[in-house]
Amino acid sequence: MARKRKWPRAPRDDRRLAAAFVILALLLSARVFLAENPRHNPWAPLDLRDERGWATQTKLAGLQGDIEACRGVLDRSEVAFTALPVSGEGECRRDDRLTLDERPFAPRFPQMTCPVAAGLELWLEKDVQPLAQEILGSRVTRVEQLGTYSCRRMYNDESAPRSEHATGNAIDIGAFLLEDGRRISVLEDWDGSNDRAAFLEAARDAACASFGTVLSPDYNAAHADHFHLDQGRRPGSGACR
Repeated sequence: MARKRKWPRAPRDDRRLAAAFVILALLLSARVFLAENPRHNPWAPLDLRDERGWATQTKLAGLQGDIEACRGVLDRSEVAFTALPVSGEGECRRDDRLTLDERPFAPRFPQMTCPVAAGLELWLEKDVQPLAQEILGSRVTRVEQLGTYSCRRMYNDESAPRSEHATGNAIDIGAFLLEDGRRISVLEDWDGSNDRAAFLEAARDAACASFGTVLSPDYNAAHADHFHLDQGRRPGSGACR
């Protein structure tokens, strides 16, 4: 009976070399992928016109506290804005203050921080408009906002922490006016099983990817008539209710 031939094992150094080549090939593939998909690349500059990627929320979080970098993102993304001088004192001092020049807000030109502006651009263009078209069959032409800046504590309770509104790092959204003339109101249309309620719920859920905190009528009675959106926390990691 013929004996089975035993093949020699590959030396340990050869196995290590093969593993190194595999790792190198994976790294090169990852580099090519990230170069072709900057939205997934945490080191690529953020452009708000790009579709959301794996690294978008990390890049948004990196804008907190870096005014020049954040405004650079708006410039790169071709978002028209007007930077305003420092205003206020103490806990209500606003070092970061701007208005978006082309957003159809009513009332016009709310003053906000740059991270709030960046979140709004992403949310309105990547979420609200597609959702309005898909669910309601019409585009949004105006966004009714209830304010950004108010030098106060949360719920006007003197024992509570300062609200994000105290520095303009938040915005309240009350309604959306559509191209076909319909007005979708958080107060009037949130509760229900129709398309209006479905649009508002989808818009609320989507906002959680662009803002650190998102509060709606589901949170409490104080938010019965608006969505509260702020950048006090990392986008995607704060409250979303």
